Order: sequence, then C-alpha cells, then structure tokens
Amino acid sequence: MRCCILYNEPGKNALPDELDILDQAEWVEVNLKKMNISTFRLGITSLFMEEIATLKKEKFDFVFNLAESIGNKGELLYFIPAILNMHNIPYTGNPLEAMFLTTSKSLTARILTEAGISSPQTIHPSACNTLTKGKKYIIKPSWEDGSMGITPESVFTWNDGMEEMFRDKTDSHWIIQDFIDGSEYNVSVLAGPSGPEVLPLAEMTFVGFGPDRPKIVDYTAKWIHGSFECENTIRRFPGDEMDPLLRIKIEETAVKCWKVFGLKGYARIDMRVDDEGQPFVIEINANPCISEDGGFVAATRAAGYDFTQILQRIINDMNN
Repeated sequence: MRCCILYNEPGKNALPDELDILDQAEWVEVNLKKMNISTFRLGITSLFMEEIATLKKEKFDFVFNLAESIGNKGELLYFIPAILNMHNIPYTGNPLEAMFLTTSKSLTARILTEAGISSPQTIHPSACNTLTKGKKYIIKPSWEDGSMGITPESVFTWNDGMEEMFRDKTDSHWIIQDFIDGSEYNVSVLAGPSGPEVLPLAEMTFVGFGPDRPKIVDYTAKWIHGSFECENTIRRFPGDEMDPLLRIKIEETAVKCWKVFGLKGYARIDMRVDDEGQPFVIEINANPCISEDGGFVAATRAAGYDFTQILQRIINDMNN
C-alpha cells in the first residue's frame, strides 16, 4: 500500500505547538513502514487546494491526515477533509462534519447541551454583563486547540467594572465558560471492531500549584519545556485507584460524545470533574496529537498496545 502523510507545514518562526506536527508525521511514518506501507510526506500551505489536488494524480491508496490548521489558523482545519472528499481520496481520522463541529468550541458547547451531555455554561463576550459577580470563569479562543491562547489570566473571578477586558474579544473567536475548579481527565478514544474503545483514563495533576495559580493545562504547561507549569503538570493513569462510579460516568460520556459528533478513527475528549463527582466535557479534540511523547500515545501504551496496532485500527476506520 501507498500512503501520503498529510500535515500542516509550519510557517517561518513557528512556535512549539506548530512544530510538534513534524514529530507526529515522523512517528507515524516510522510505524507505517513497520507495517510495510510505503509513505510520502506532504506539508500543506495556503495553497492547499492545489496541493491536495496533486494527490489524485499520484494514486495513493489513502491519506493519513494529520493536518491541524492552515496557516496556523485552526478555524480552517475542516477544509482539508472537505477537499479530500471532493477528490474522492480515502483518508484517516475524523470526517468533515466531525472536524467542523468540534473545531468550534462554541458550536461544540451548543451540541453538547442539546444532547444532554454535561458541559460548562458558555457565554459570548458581548454578553459578559450577564456573568455572576464573584463566580469563576475561563475565557478561551473558539477555534484553537493545543492550549493556544490559554494563560493563567484566562481564569478570572467576575466583578463589576471588568467589561473592559473583553473589549477586543469578538463573539466569533472567543467564548467564556464556567470554570470547573476540580480534577481534569484526558480521555483517549480509539475505533475498534466492536465500536469505540475508551483507553485508560489520564488524570492531569498540578503539583505545587498554590491558590493563586489556576490548575489548568495552559500554553506554557503544554509547550514551554523547563517552565514550572510544564515540569509540574503531570499526567498519571490512576487505574484501579480511581472511583469506579466516576470511571463509568467518564467512559459513558466519552462514548456518547463519539456517537453524537460522528467521530471516527481516534479522538481525545477532555473533562473536568466538580466537587460532586460530575464530569463536564470541556473540549472534544477530533485530531489530537499522536506524537511519540503525546498523551494519546501514552494512553495506548497504558492499554498495552503497540503503535502499529493503533495505526491499523485507525486505517480500518478510514473515510472512503
């Protein structure tokens, strides 16, 4: 078989979150070759329509779609599966519809609510005057993942006179959500012969975070190696230590998200759990990082899988 590994070409002076895609492409390529699949890499740019069109002529058996953005703009992500669909090129990962719905955090929140899946209340910046005084919130970019745009200042307690902080935050690109001040879990889900399989749950722990430092996986924690946040935000797999009822709630919620959003191949669903043991979905990542040192691959290892087995499951669930 012949496979084209498609990814977003990092731009000039790219930041760590953008450069990570090169590690993903290399890790996937190394393991596809172990499976006797010949590979070719293509980094897409703003000329993605022409670049993807060339794949039709090359007659690859399938595309392994790793693209996370176009020109480092996450809101353009869904164009990639759309163009692949247009040219009838089989590709791995999530389809156009799932990519579009989950890339927009605003749209994701609306669908979660309509489906009866617990998620934080979502408010647009223009309605900030409806926020409750003394309540804690978090503001996020609507279209970005990888903790882009998330800093400690993203978490705030609302008080009178704070409207000015949202003056440059448009409803089309930002959302405000209730801040669930509890434990956080990354839930990796993988397609399987009997349906989606929830991999071992990963809890994000925040070691040495004082009361003035919000317990969140912000951009620094995720990408700035050597920083306090990065060194002390530690992933662990609680296994049998975890409350079995909470585990069931989280796993059932993840599977429901998979079905509601029409996910395929692989995904990661992030949740936070409040003091009453209620999980809230805070993000659905339909194209999570699958680099060798990433959270998704860590979950596959905790489950006892070799990465070639994971790739085969993803390929078996590709979009044709």
